[in-house]
Amino acid sequence: MKLHEYEAKEIFKEYGIPVPKSFLLKKGEIKDIDGDVVLKAQVLVGGRGKAGGIIFANKDNFKEKVEELFNKEIKGEKVEKILVEEKLPIKKEYYLAITIDRLSKKPVIIFSTEGGVDIEEFPDEKIVKYYVDIKKPFLPYIGREIAKDMNVDVRIGDIIYKLYKIFKDLDATLVEINPLVITENNQIYAADAVIILDDDANFRHNYKKFEDYKEVKPYSYVELDGDIAVIGNGAGLTLATMDLIYNLGKKPACFLDVGGGANREVIKDALRTVLKNKNVKGIFINILGGITKCDEVAKGIVEILKENPNIKFVVRLTGTNEEEGWKILEENNIPYFLDMQEAGKKIVKLVE
Repeated sequence: MKLHEYEAKEIFKEYGIPVPKSFLLKKGEIKDIDGDVVLKAQVLVGGRGKAGGIIFANKDNFKEKVEELFNKEIKGEKVEKILVEEKLPIKKEYYLAITIDRLSKKPVIIFSTEGGVDIEEFPDEKIVKYYVDIKKPFLPYIGREIAKDMNVDVRIGDIIYKLYKIFKDLDATLVEINPLVITENNQIYAADAVIILDDDANFRHNYKKFEDYKEVKPYSYVELDGDIAVIGNGAGLTLATMDLIYNLGKKPACFLDVGGGANREVIKDALRTVLKNKNVKGIFINILGGITKCDEVAKGIVEILKENPNIKFVVRLTGTNEEEGWKILEENNIPYFLDMQEAGKKIVKLVE
């Protein structure tokens, strides 16, 4: 479960991590301000800044800019809330995050002396990683030692300690500050905040306390920056399908694994999810039915295509109840493939 920035910053404040002064506006609300501010759309998508979800305003144009942002859709998500934040005189930006390294099976602290919207493009030599030994307590002095090793302000060490405490206390899978900034008057702030909580830990924390809590979806979904949505059943098959799209010269718009046993309702919900991404030009659904039954998949596809007849769509369908599934697709004039490579070539051709 990903929290909105304003929710993550409330948690930061509880743990003593400094954040800029701010207030939240809901659609239809307005307030007066003094000075320069940053308006930040509270949407749960990546790349918000580049997509126009962060804009600057001042006392004279504040109401106009607020209305402008509320009227936007950021990567298919409507703006219902705006975080209005003081504009900081930034001198230096850093990147700081804690997540799980699945290869080493340890939490990893990731730090870079550069921060901001282009962090993904930084070379490896500008990124430092520290692996946490979970068998030992993570004490404040460890954060300070990490800061000294990185030759940065020792206050960053204090923030590392507090960020790790949030990570552990809340059963997070990611806590991130990008950017962590030093201002012209030498103050330090978390200018942005990302927290992703482990859905499986809900029984310990009751995530329903968060205003924008949504029930956990019965599938895994990660939005990417391409234009072909990829839906499969099983992480391995879905990843292999993404590799195929890459090898054919295109980029996937998402990873969506419906898992085993997906029925028509799960398929319909998965398709509606990928269609919210305005970058999607086509959908490649690749099902190797085992527990998942091909006829259930076909029924879900048919219902969604009736709602959205202009979707460019390719289906590769084989496995349990495949003949029943093929019959349903044929009756509704939906072409299907048995060969994954041929299906991949077809969807690439359709979107070009």
